[in-house]
Amino acid sequence: MTGGVRCLLMRGGTSKGAFFLAEDLPADPAERDDLLLRLMGSPDPRQIDGLGGAVPVTSKVAVVSGSTDPGYDVDYLFLQVGIEEATVSDRQTCGNLLAGVGQFAVQRGLVEPGPQETAVRVRMLNTGAGAVSRFATPGGRVEYGGDTAIAGVPGTAAPVALDFVGTEGSVCGALLPTGRVVDEIAGLRVTCIDNGMPVVVVRADDLGLAGTEPVADLAADTALTARIDALRTEAGARMGLGDVCGSSVPKTTPVSAPRAGGAIATRTFIPVRPHPSIGVLGAVGVVTATLLDGAVGHELCVPPAAGHPFAVEHPSGSLEVDVVLSGGTAGPQVDRSTVIRTARPLFDGRAFPRAH
Repeated sequence: MTGGVRCLLMRGGTSKGAFFLAEDLPADPAERDDLLLRLMGSPDPRQIDGLGGAVPVTSKVAVVSGSTDPGYDVDYLFLQVGIEEATVSDRQTCGNLLAGVGQFAVQRGLVEPGPQETAVRVRMLNTGAGAVSRFATPGGRVEYGGDTAIAGVPGTAAPVALDFVGTEGSVCGALLPTGRVVDEIAGLRVTCIDNGMPVVVVRADDLGLAGTEPVADLAADTALTARIDALRTEAGARMGLGDVCGSSVPKTTPVSAPRAGGAIATRTFIPVRPHPSIGVLGAVGVVTATLLDGAVGHELCVPPAAGHPFAVEHPSGSLEVDVVLSGGTAGPQVDRSTVIRTARPLFDGRAFPRAH
C-alpha cells in the first residue's frame, strides 16, 4: 500500500465518508478492516493521522461494486469505523452516504449515465434491502450543483431522490422486531421499529427532556447517556440483535411535539453520542412509527397536508420524509419511503494508510 489506495471522499446528506471500489480493497474482511482503520486514523479520539473527522458522521466508509444480482446495478456495503476503538461495523447501513453511491458508480464507470437523469438500482448489502437513487446527469455527466438545501449542510446542491421499497431488508427481519407496537423497557414506553434501520423511539419527556436541548448539553449529561445505553442494550436484545455493546445500533430517538412547523421533533443518539441532525433511515423509522396507531410518538405527530412529506425536526433543522403504509392480516406493511438528499465529491485521489 505504499502507493496509496484509490479513494473518493464525498459528502452524502449530513454525513461524510470515504468511497472505495471493492476491487481496490483487500478481499479478506479482516485485512480490509485493518487497512480502513489505518486509513481513517483509528483508534484515536481526534483521528489526527487519517481521513476521519472524530465524530461518527464523518468516520464512515462506502464500498461499492457492480452487483452480482441482476435486479440491481451496484452493491453497496456500509462500514462504520470506530473512533476511539479499533472497530469496523457492518451491522447497519447508512442512508446519507447512499446519496452519493449512484454518482460514485457513474464516476467509476460501473453505471452508464443517462442523457438527462440517471436512476441507479442499489442493493444495500448490510440489510439486503434495495433502493433507487435518481439524480441529474445532463449531457451524460453528474451534476452536483443545484439549489436544493438540506438542514445541517451549508449552501445548496443538486437533489438526489432516494426511493426505498418495502421492508424486506430490515436489519431485524421485521418492521416491529419485538412483535409489539409498544414495549416497556427500563420503565419506559418505547416503540422498537426497523424500516431499514433499528430505532428505539421514546418520548423525550419520559427521559426528563424537553426535546429541544442542544447537542452539546445532551452529550455532557452522563446520567442521560448511561440511561440511553441501558435502554438500547435491552432493546437490542429484544429486537433480535443480540449483544449490541460496541455496536452503533439500535439508535435511540427521543421524540417530542414539533415546534417549527414540522410533524415531529427529534433528538438521536448513536449509540450514545447525540447526532447533530438525524440519519436518513433513522428519520424514516421515526415517521413510520408515528403512522402506527398507539405507537410512541403517534400522539405527538402533526400530520402534514395530503400529498406533502413529513418534516422531521432535528437539532440542525428538518428532514422531509414520505412513507406510505398499507394494512394486512400480517400487520402494517411499508409500500414505499422517499427522501430527498444532496451529495458532492470533496476530493478524488489516493489515500495513504499509516504504518502498522
